[in-house]
Amino acid sequence: MGEVVDEFWQHDSMVTVVVKNNLCRASPSTTETMTNVKLEGAGLPTHGLMNLYVFRVLAPPLYLYVEPWGRFLEKEPPQSRFGTQGHISNKCALYPWFAWCYLVHISECVLYPWGLLGDTVALKAHLLAALQSDPPKPIAKKVCDAISELATLLLPENTWAELLPFLFRAASTPEAPNLQESALLIFARLADYIAESLLDHLMTIHNLLASALAHPTSPDVRIAALSAAVNLVQCLPTNADRDKMQDLLPAMMRALTDCLNSSQEASAQEALELLVELAGAEPRFLRRQIADVAGAMLQIAEAAQLEDGTRHLAVEFVITLAEARERAPGMMRRLPQFVGRLFQVLMQMLLDVEDDPAWHTAETEDEDAGEGNNYGVAQECLDRLAIAIGGNAVVPIASELLPQYLSAPEWQKHHAALITLAQIAEGCAKVMLKNLEQVVSMILNGFQHPHPRVRWAAINAIGQLSTDLGPDLQVQYHQKAHAASAILNFSENCTPEILTPYLDGIVSKLLVLLQNGKQMVQEGALTALASVADSSQDHFKKYYDAVMPYLKAILMNATDKSNRMLRAKSMECISLVGMAVGKDKFRDDAKQVMEVLMALQGTPMETDDPITSYMLQAWARLCKCLGQDFLPYMHVVMPPLLQSAQLKPDVTITSAESDDEIESDDDSIETITLGDKRIGIRTSVLEEKATACNMLCCYADELKEGFFPWIDQVAPTLVPLLKFYFHEEVRRAAVAAMPELLRSAKLAVEKGQAPGRDESYVKQLSDFIIPALVEALHKEPETEMCSSMLDSLNECMQLSGCLLDENQVRAISDEIKNVIIASATRKRDRSERTKAEDFDADEGELLKEENEQEEEVFDQVGECLGTLIKTFKASFLPFFDELSVYVTPMLGKDKTAEERRIAICIFDDIAEQCRESALKYYDTYVPFLLEASNDDNSDVRQAAVYGLGVCAEFGGLTFRPLVGEALSKLNNVIRHPEAQHADNIMAYDNAVSALGKICQFHRDGIDAAQVIPAWLGCLPIKDDKIEAKVVHDQLCSMVERSDSQVLGPHSQYLPKIVSIFAEVLCNGKELATDETTTRMISVLKRFQQTLPPDFLASTFSTLQPQQQLMLQSILST
Repeated sequence: MGEVVDEFWQHDSMVTVVVKNNLCRASPSTTETMTNVKLEGAGLPTHGLMNLYVFRVLAPPLYLYVEPWGRFLEKEPPQSRFGTQGHISNKCALYPWFAWCYLVHISECVLYPWGLLGDTVALKAHLLAALQSDPPKPIAKKVCDAISELATLLLPENTWAELLPFLFRAASTPEAPNLQESALLIFARLADYIAESLLDHLMTIHNLLASALAHPTSPDVRIAALSAAVNLVQCLPTNADRDKMQDLLPAMMRALTDCLNSSQEASAQEALELLVELAGAEPRFLRRQIADVAGAMLQIAEAAQLEDGTRHLAVEFVITLAEARERAPGMMRRLPQFVGRLFQVLMQMLLDVEDDPAWHTAETEDEDAGEGNNYGVAQECLDRLAIAIGGNAVVPIASELLPQYLSAPEWQKHHAALITLAQIAEGCAKVMLKNLEQVVSMILNGFQHPHPRVRWAAINAIGQLSTDLGPDLQVQYHQKAHAASAILNFSENCTPEILTPYLDGIVSKLLVLLQNGKQMVQEGALTALASVADSSQDHFKKYYDAVMPYLKAILMNATDKSNRMLRAKSMECISLVGMAVGKDKFRDDAKQVMEVLMALQGTPMETDDPITSYMLQAWARLCKCLGQDFLPYMHVVMPPLLQSAQLKPDVTITSAESDDEIESDDDSIETITLGDKRIGIRTSVLEEKATACNMLCCYADELKEGFFPWIDQVAPTLVPLLKFYFHEEVRRAAVAAMPELLRSAKLAVEKGQAPGRDESYVKQLSDFIIPALVEALHKEPETEMCSSMLDSLNECMQLSGCLLDENQVRAISDEIKNVIIASATRKRDRSERTKAEDFDADEGELLKEENEQEEEVFDQVGECLGTLIKTFKASFLPFFDELSVYVTPMLGKDKTAEERRIAICIFDDIAEQCRESALKYYDTYVPFLLEASNDDNSDVRQAAVYGLGVCAEFGGLTFRPLVGEALSKLNNVIRHPEAQHADNIMAYDNAVSALGKICQFHRDGIDAAQVIPAWLGCLPIKDDKIEAKVVHDQLCSMVERSDSQVLGPHSQYLPKIVSIFAEVLCNGKELATDETTTRMISVLKRFQQTLPPDFLASTFSTLQPQQQLMLQSILST
């Protein structure tokens, strides 16, 4: 592979080529057929010279590709290979093929593709002629690549009319299999560009592919035809067009089985890869023949005589179909017999494990010793299968197979059963919780098995279930399950109350393990101890003095390279223990620990040293523990933290078909294939970057104004990462950090801790952050992340307040509009999926979860609009008018309860904050409030009756005609038999509050003699603490001004009022503000002075004893 030209430009007679940062200058001289350019410069091959052969048809302009000739030149001088003029002649049969290789290399140059070519007529003719001259296969493939690259540019412009007729002819010539294969490969590559132009010729190409798929002698032609068919099916625009190709499927499958029957497994694997691609992209194409196709794939998966890679691809096909929920929901669940067969295959693959002696040595590098190729594939696929088709489909199958394995004599089967339980737990959690006793018993029996790998599998299983089924598992089975050593996972979902009874035994055993000679055991003990401390919190103080000396000893003495992970985990454990016991207990040891960390910080570390990442997290925990006392260490912590946050992603891109592997043996590199490119990403770099970004957010959150000195460095680092699409956790950390940075700056300015800075600095930072958040939100592909971004944006708007300018408000409003539209589109798409013929209840559950995530987006939209309304009040109404066309439909009966609630809350905010300016919306929105006041959903009812209260307070004459209907609706809510049930109580409290506002603001429009005592009878309200304070203050005001209708004829309601006051005062600050409480006491003292003693004594006698004592105490002071 040659070096790709980074840059090229031509100025006068000088051609400049930049090859991977080596600048070379060349003076061109033209020969009859080629341009021979002599290069001089740095970084040249062995002879210090390169010959650049550039086809005359490529000029003008010259289009250069540099081929490093060193390896050829060392073997043979250039003069003996090429004529003096570099002329392509027939003297050497390889000359034309070298030329085509050059041409393909040129096509791979990214910066200056074929579009720069001048006259392409000769080039097109050369390319097609080369393909017909039966070149060697590697060369033919390169020529196909070149034709494809050129065609992608010319076909959309209709400037290569002869190509498709040529391809049709070539693909229909079984007597020339090499040419036929090449034509089919080009069809496959160009499917996306020519699919629409083929619509009028679908039957022709259908017959052509059918013939090629059945080629009598050439498996290569059959595989090329399969590739063309798969790509074409994916690119056809409609289901109707794809259906016309449907009957090709049996021939496509025969292309696979023919390869297997003739022992051509390499070709079979190519075919399987193509079919896996089809299953993922167009699973509906397979639906009509799914039973035959899935059955064939399972036969392959079950065939132990085949290569592992072949079987794995067959399994991958079926798993991919199961995962294709959006395009074919529930399709595989309709085939339970095949799911059962697949599950059995995967469990059998788990038996590919041997009792390797290396496993027993407890060294980290040998923890996978004895595991065969099938074992890892089976583990991953069991997990994916359970997640894809759910517990209702998987658990019955597992329940049948697991007992068989657990009753078998072979330890491998016991091991496989326990590993299976661990792998399916995440996807089957809801169903497994219904059979928890049976599941836990299976695992606990494994603790007694004589083989250590089975005992390990049992520990692993209980640990995994503790994560996936927590906290239910911990609550129900903590007495049994604590016997496991999987303390890490088990304790993560434990409350201190559950864990405390077992702490003595757990901590003492972990301390013993810390003194074990095996490093892997020590590391596990440290991690478990850290988790236990984190879960038990203050209860861990009892063990602190016994534990901390061991931890500090490891931190200070584990200095060898082989102990790097051990030392890293000691940092983690110390910092979590410190957080658990608190600053006062940890302070003295914290100083020693931080001295060690500071010394380490100044030591050069290798790129793969785990201490780097662990130390970043340890510093952040120490900061959380010590709070403002940590500030003196920030100058040590921040430089390397910023350096890690600024790491560039380590990405390698090669051709998907290249023979050059991307360090596939490196566990820190993940590879994905996109189109014809293979992309390798070093995940360790991304993980370190994500950790650093999270830590920066943590420091800003903890230190508040103390973080101010670093804002100018951190903000430019994190803001661009809002669009860091390589790693979701990096984006998430950057999103979370935005309001923390703004809060830090605002507090520092307000408290005078930002020398030389004023509010203009906060405005400047806000202007940097908020537009970036809005832009990132517009491009964000993940629904959950959109919700987080809206939440962050809302916080930033609250902090910025009126610092936001009109253009920013416009941009935010426009983006909210885009979010609503995008969310509605996603919901429509999901609704369409419910109409699929394979849709079932399990798929419905999964869709419900996705819709709940979508509702969280709507909820955040409502919060953002609420903030804008509260900040700008009536000034925001012109923007709201534009948005109302999207908000109002959310009130419809066809919308979810959550959507209706959010839309009502938005109007509630408008009515409350904009008051008179909002009256114009009453005709549109108040009818919805009245209707929703009796909605089946309590949250909707709460929002609606709250809105009626707001309208009663601020609606004046506009609301008056609606008072009667509003009273009726409120009465329905208050008098409902289940009104004060826990699910309904918040709606009840808000209805009572709204009733009070009608009593106050529309007294002349109601029958006060009926309504007011009814209202008093509902008081006090206790669950909605915000409304309680409003209502009780309102009542106090009415009593203070001796409202006769509230006091009643002859003060007959006074005992009830005293009772209300007494109950409110007994609840301290929960049900009334301090100011209201003081006023209530004053009113009661006035009653004491003005009312007859007998009347007062009679009133007090109706109170609870506690209330009587409290009132006596208050009134006696």
